[in-house]
Amino acid sequence: MTNSVRTARPTARHSRFVAAIVIESIGTGAFIPVTMLYFLATTSLTLTQVGAALTTAGLLALPAGPLVGGLVDRYGARPVLQTAILAQALGFTGYLAVGQAWQIAVFAWLNSAGRAVFFGCYGVTVTALAEPGRREYWFGLLGSVRNVGYAVGGLLSAVAVGIGTQGGYAAVVIVNALSNVAAFVLMRAVPNSRPEKGRDAAGGWRRVLRDRRYLSVVAHQLCFALSLFVLNIAIPVYAVDVLGLPGWTAGAAFTLNTLLVGFGQGVVVGRLGGRVRSRVLVAAHACFGAGYLLFLGADRVTAIALAVAVVLLGAAVYTFGEILGSPVTSTVAAESAPDALRGRYLALNQLAVTVAGAVAPVTLSGLLSTGAAATWLTLAGVAALGAVLATVTGRVAPAAQTRIGGVRPSSPPAVKDPAPPAPAGS
Repeated sequence: MTNSVRTARPTARHSRFVAAIVIESIGTGAFIPVTMLYFLATTSLTLTQVGAALTTAGLLALPAGPLVGGLVDRYGARPVLQTAILAQALGFTGYLAVGQAWQIAVFAWLNSAGRAVFFGCYGVTVTALAEPGRREYWFGLLGSVRNVGYAVGGLLSAVAVGIGTQGGYAAVVIVNALSNVAAFVLMRAVPNSRPEKGRDAAGGWRRVLRDRRYLSVVAHQLCFALSLFVLNIAIPVYAVDVLGLPGWTAGAAFTLNTLLVGFGQGVVVGRLGGRVRSRVLVAAHACFGAGYLLFLGADRVTAIALAVAVVLLGAAVYTFGEILGSPVTSTVAAESAPDALRGRYLALNQLAVTVAGAVAPVTLSGLLSTGAAATWLTLAGVAALGAVLATVTGRVAPAAQTRIGGVRPSSPPAVKDPAPPAPAGS
């Protein structure tokens, strides 16, 4: 066993996929920071109306990922992935003409559903393109380039906010729509790997939902994803509104996270070769927990400059947890699924991320309203729970027991059903 993940040289199929991810992430990074501002600047709707429309769209999009899992298993990931990208292009184009709350909800639903389907297919595609033993490398690399794309997009959004005109905001929407069109075209050149039908395809969703080993993976994913949403939701509000720090502190924490992930994830993953995956996940949650305690410590500091430093240190430690855990979590989820049902399995795993995104705003805002101690000690408890779930997953899921960079045996069968499996088309 080597001490580092072998470097994977990009092939043509890798390069086109990476280019598509970079371009799509630039568009996404440009629009996400100005989503609310765009609708407030281009419509007569109130903040509450816009928020309700976007929330409604997000909730209605929840079933989209699981519903297409069967399509991925039947037709392969690429056509479904392209459809998801096209749906987002249409959704963002529709934003140029909205004026009422229901119109925002319709086009936001296209975007939210497309996003959920995109990431449900994303893991299937990466798993097909990357050889066993190199999947952490590729999940890490793609996570890095996505963050760089988000950073570039964020700069574009800053320019739009600085201009402050409807034309400036519209330009951001157009860039986002065009980025999805470009990604759609690039995806046409990515091979579509269809799973071979056979015994592993039997059972359909019934088999997925009765696979207790994989349900432990999904439970861990839910906990890990909840921590990932802390960056965008809790940290900015805490730093600016609770601690009273300068407004640029929130932007600095986000930028620090983006830069560390963008330029550090590949290096870190390269040095994790030979480590047991479940132990790396435990270390990731330990970093989350340490970061939360540092955020709590900032509440005890009176000097503003020192409080800013503590917050940024906490953001760096927290980010190291993301760097450690994200590629390993994705790889464990992908390799714990049988090839013939990987679309359904990863759709269920992605649903955990979507649910975490849906509950995070109300949960984290509720915690922040109760005070710093309640917020960060509760989240430290979430990190501890994540470490426990990572340990449990390491005991029951062979993919989590494997060392990074190692090739594990063929996918184990799911927990045996006491009843005969349902037809493969279920």
